[in-house]
Amino acid sequence: MPKKQIMKTKQAMKVNKKTKTEKRSKPTVTKTKIKTKPITKTKTAGKKPAGKAPKITTKDKKLQEIKKNLLSQKKELLIGAIEALNELPGETVFSDLGDQATAEIDRNFMLRLKGRERKLLKKIEEAIERINQGVFGICDKCGEEINIKRLEARPVTTMCIECKTLQEEEEKLRER
Repeated sequence: MPKKQIMKTKQAMKVNKKTKTEKRSKPTVTKTKIKTKPITKTKTAGKKPAGKAPKITTKDKKLQEIKKNLLSQKKELLIGAIEALNELPGETVFSDLGDQATAEIDRNFMLRLKGRERKLLKKIEEAIERINQGVFGICDKCGEEINIKRLEARPVTTMCIECKTLQEEEEKLRER
């Protein structure tokens, strides 16, 4: 084989090994000008066949599991809130002041718990929204990725363990 044909064959082999779409210009001769037309060749080597789902990574599986847990927790909180609304004791008058005080303390305690649950519900909704936007698991303070074990333990968190520890230390110093 002549040397030019060998070089062209080697170049063709290199092109065939590539997996991405390649654009080359092919010269076309007209009367006085040379025009170039883009040629698009699509290589199928190394590409996934159409119709198959993309491969899901372990992290994606964990995120979907976390989202599923958040959705079930949200559902439970909403059901609990509806039940609490229906069962919330009204202000009752007892003849004994001790019974009256106990009933008032119980009512306030239950309202405080429902207030905390309302805040948790808001955090759950924000976490689900971050998952949908693709920014779940990124620390709000430093921008680093939050460890998946931390996300599993506390899925509504917005800070990595280092930033959260620093924040808590600063809060302790302010309290003194």
